[in-house]
Amino acid sequence: MINEIKEDAKQRMEKSVEALRNTLAKVRTGRAHPSILDGISVEYYGAKTPLKQLASITTEDSRTLALTVFDRQVAPAVEKAIMASDLGLNPMSAGTVIRVPLPPLTEERRRDLVKVVRGEAEQGRVAVRNIRRDANSDLKALLKEKEISEDEDRRGQDDIQKLTDAAIKNIDAVLEAKEKELMEV
Repeated sequence: MINEIKEDAKQRMEKSVEALRNTLAKVRTGRAHPSILDGISVEYYGAKTPLKQLASITTEDSRTLALTVFDRQVAPAVEKAIMASDLGLNPMSAGTVIRVPLPPLTEERRRDLVKVVRGEAEQGRVAVRNIRRDANSDLKALLKEKEISEDEDRRGQDDIQKLTDAAIKNIDAVLEAKEKELMEV
């Protein structure tokens, strides 16, 4: 019973850390990375379609993304969707290939992005703490129903705290790496 609670908490904490990694991958740094365009949807035959499904996205060099559109008619819509996004990108079309140069980030913009990244990391920490609270309340419920002893409850809470500390340490490492990446010129 206790092992199930710990395993569930561990898996949920790992998912929280992974969700933070995915969120931070979308934050634009000075380098070109295909995940920057993940949140963009394009109007395609009357339906919002993720950009990934309409084009292959590759990095041409450290500052340029290249999109190869599968359907030539959709190229102008893809260009429009990239311009309309809040990423501040200006795509250039050449037939079925759309090049998206990434402008260098200003120092002020880098600092703003660091603040955003720190906020996301704090949300990740809060999510991990909520998982810890849920797991501890599950242990308390088992103790109240006399299914486990007080010693088992204490040991279980200690183990869950160790999982929490490890997850928060992972979040801090992910945050530190992203901050370093953002502040590189």
